[in-house]
Amino acid sequence: MDFKLSEEQTLLKDSVDRFLQDEYSLDKRRALIQTEDGFSRENWKTFADLGWLAMPFAENSGGLGGGSVETMVLMEAFGRNLVVEPYLHVIVTAASLIEALGNKETKDKILPNIITGEKLLTLAHVEPQARYNLSDVITMASKTSQGYKISGHKAVVFHGASADHFLVSARTGGEQTDEKGISLFLLDSTQSGITKRPYPTIDGLKAAEVILDEVEVDNSALIGEEGASFSAIETAVDHRHAVHQ
Repeated sequence: MDFKLSEEQTLLKDSVDRFLQDEYSLDKRRALIQTEDGFSRENWKTFADLGWLAMPFAENSGGLGGGSVETMVLMEAFGRNLVVEPYLHVIVTAASLIEALGNKETKDKILPNIITGEKLLTLAHVEPQARYNLSDVITMASKTSQGYKISGHKAVVFHGASADHFLVSARTGGEQTDEKGISLFLLDSTQSGITKRPYPTIDGLKAAEVILDEVEVDNSALIGEEGASFSAIETAVDHRHAVHQ
């Protein structure tokens, strides 16, 4: 099958390439990594102003409703220019899980601020002992009369020290390495019980160990069905890895 980009898709590819080559050249990336802010909110605001954060999301979520081809063109351009990881992790993985699993109230509250670059959301799914085994989750979310109490440790490479919101995987049932019983919770990074211990900055992305010490949330923090989030997390992470290769 002979596949060709449309004129508009080619224009998108060329314009993204030009901008990233000019503004995020290897030398500029190296300089950016050395700064205190690293890959900062201003970088996200720039991408938002260009419409790139809105591309994958539906118009009723504040997005541009870009098709899969347009979104892939955008992500491949980021990959060619070595700026792919922050975009993939925040937009393709974390925010896409909110759009796919969140209820209308949550999506209306969170996604517009992510799409405009006002807030940073990151996925907190990796644990220090797990070595990227997504089902090896020790972090527990215990049911309470008001909602849940969450305790555990996460190793958050992408914006762990600077994110406004964490999308946290936690076990609500099952054994430690069981795929069943894993749920997703949306946490405000400033709420009581959350401690961030920054790692040395990795590629300007403000990595951190995130400690959750009996973080109390109400039922609205649960994203999707209780105990049924593993497959959605796995699909989102696999999608990110496929694009990054």
